[in-house]
Order: sequence, then C-alpha cells, then structure tokens
Amino acid sequence: MKFIASSSSLLKQLQHIAGVINANTVLPILEDFLFEVEKNKLTVVATDLETVMRVQLDVEAKDTGKVCIPAKILLDSLKNLPDQPLTFNIDKNFGIEITSDNGKYKVMGENPDNFPKEPAGDDTTSFTMPASALITAISKTLFATSSDDLRPAMTGVFFELDKKGLQCVATDAHRLVRYKRKDVHCPKTDSFIVPRKPLNLLKSAIPGNDDELTLSYNSNHLFVKHGTTQMSCRLIDARFPDYKVVIPTDNPYRLTVNKNDFQSALRRVSVFSNKSTNQVALSISGSELQLAAQDVDFSFEGNERMKCQYNGEDLMIAFNARFLIEMLSATESDDVNIELSTPTKAGILKPTDQDENEELLMLVMPLMLNQ
Repeated sequence: MKFIASSSSLLKQLQHIAGVINANTVLPILEDFLFEVEKNKLTVVATDLETVMRVQLDVEAKDTGKVCIPAKILLDSLKNLPDQPLTFNIDKNFGIEITSDNGKYKVMGENPDNFPKEPAGDDTTSFTMPASALITAISKTLFATSSDDLRPAMTGVFFELDKKGLQCVATDAHRLVRYKRKDVHCPKTDSFIVPRKPLNLLKSAIPGNDDELTLSYNSNHLFVKHGTTQMSCRLIDARFPDYKVVIPTDNPYRLTVNKNDFQSALRRVSVFSNKSTNQVALSISGSELQLAAQDVDFSFEGNERMKCQYNGEDLMIAFNARFLIEMLSATESDDVNIELSTPTKAGILKPTDQDENEELLMLVMPLMLNQ
C-alpha cells in the first residue's frame, strides 16, 4: 500500500486525536494510530478503549488498505519536518517507509486486525447544535467536575435534554455549575453523564464556530460528529446527584462587583491564605468589600478592600479563593452578581449580562470562618 500526504495537514489532524492515547496503556496496540486508506481519503483512528476519535483527510492513493503506526514516533518526526508531501510505503509485513524531500525513515507498524473495534451506534437518538454552543457548555462546566473516582457520577458533566433546550451540570460537592441553552432542541427528555477526558478532547479538536455538529447517544455511548472529526465515548453508568435541592431559592442579599477587579484582588490576597483551604474571608458592608486571608502556621496575612454595590445586611463569609477565581474565569460579563444569605449558606454567582439563549448559574459552598 502506498499513499502521499501533506506533512503539515497530517500533523494537524493527528494532534487533534493524539490526546486519546494514554501514556501507559494496557495493550501495546493502543499506543498506535490506525491508518485506513480508501479512495484518496485517509481516516486515522485513536482509542483508549473508552474513547475513540477519528479524523479524515485527503491524500493521494491508488490502493486501499490499513496499518497501525506507533503514535509517538510518528508525531515526533512530523513535528520536525517542514511542510512537504510525504510518501508512505507499507509492505505486507507492516513495515512502513516514509520518504520526504531529503530523507527516508523506517518504522515498524502493527497488524490492523488487532486494533480494537469501535462501538456500534445502534438505537441512537440524534440532535444537532452549533459547535460553539457545545464548546461553550463544556468550557463553562468542565472545571467544576470532581476528580474523586469513588464518586464516578461527579467525574463527568451531566447533560439534561428536553424539547425546550439543553442543560449541562457539573459539581464536585463544593461547587456546582449549571449552564442552560435554549437554542438547542432535543427530540425527547433524557439525560446522561459524559466523562471529563472526551469532553476535554472535544474542546481542543472542534473549532468554536457556528457549524452544525451532530450528537447521537444510546444507553452506553455518546457519538459526536463535526465535519471530518468524529468521537465516541462510553458514558458514565451512575446516578447524578439531585443537584436541584442544593440550589438555594432565597438568597436575599445581592453583591455586585467588577469581575476583573474582584478576580485580581482574590489572586493577590489568596497568596497569603492557607494552602490547603485557600480560604479568603469577604466582609461586606455598604459599598465596600474587604478581602482577608491568613496562614497562621507561617504568620502570613493579606488584606485588600474594593468598591462594590451591595443590598443586604453586613455580612462576613469565607470561600475557597481558587474556586471563585475559576468561576469568574467562566463568566464573560464585566460585572458579576453574587447572591448571599448567611455565612453558612451557599453563594450563587451569576454574570450580570447573559445572552438571551443561555443562562449560567454557579454555586459555591462557604468555608467555616477561622475566628
């Protein structure tokens, strides 16, 4: 089998899917890309048994065939080659010879029949949405997922579908993010949990433009198709916690601050906080917000004050500064509203300006004040 491909476009496509491959795999073949050539089209597949990604690009080829090529050496060589056509010659023992303008490189491939088969997309329900809507939903929720494998349901993003829209929810029990889209219409009411890794891969492989992408799902898998890129992943088989009961319905006090000023102040003050809790105490009275952090073990202390708008009784409440900083990064408006009630009840953070088709709500649990 022989085909000719552009080195730069091959590298670009391979980088989209290389993240699927784990550093320490169970089976050696999982360290390979599967190359499939048919009618001037090259399809490349990568898998870790849970997630499968495939990309397609145009090549010059007269033959049809398949081969598995070790991913690391192929990527390392492509990164160091200037843009040029590369000729791939594959012999019947899966030996691969790559010819460039000035060089010849040999790699031993593997038998493609040993490459794991993809999950079949049987009994799927499908709907379409703009690529930008999915990428935004992932970006605004993924950071709040848990890394605790003992609670698998929280290690992914919960997708809730109905005819009125789509909402994505993520929580790690200390904070929660709910992102709603009203411009996505799903065929029926349904829900599933998508693991963190495939969502991260989608975020980097798919451009956040207005192209339509198709999501299909069945009881075990999610399939995403966008142009020449496809992904399938196993869904998390667990019950997502009943997050609705956690969201307070009555938080009467409202604090409005400039997002960038608040985020910068948190970054500066949290340097002096205890490294295990990242605790920053907020004291709010009138139009002034004071931020204070201390680490008693090292006698570190940091204090700042800033202007704010506040309706409510004077309040002192403490939060994990890292959580607040990450939440503020997920909002795009200049100002944010923080709804509060007592020092022991969750605070709700919302952007002041939201697009009519989207709604973002973020919740963060307070920390016990060090008195």
